[in-house]
Amino acid sequence: MGLLNTFQEWASNRHEKMLANMESKGFCPDCRGKGINHLALSEYYYSTSIECPGCNGSGTYTDWASNSK
Repeated sequence: MGLLNTFQEWASNRHEKMLANMESKGFCPDCRGKGINHLALSEYYYSTSIECPGCNGSGTYTDWASNSK
């Protein structure tokens, strides 16, 4: 189980580092500040909106943080 724990710690640290980087830039971590989803899943969810659901299309970290709480 040591290898699995090591991998989980690595993935968690990588995610936290990415979140800190996006926060310092002021970008939404889900869409990287673009405001849209590049992977349009409309064929699976029957949605016509391509706006990022994390930040509601604004691309800002503050909107993402307020929506994730």
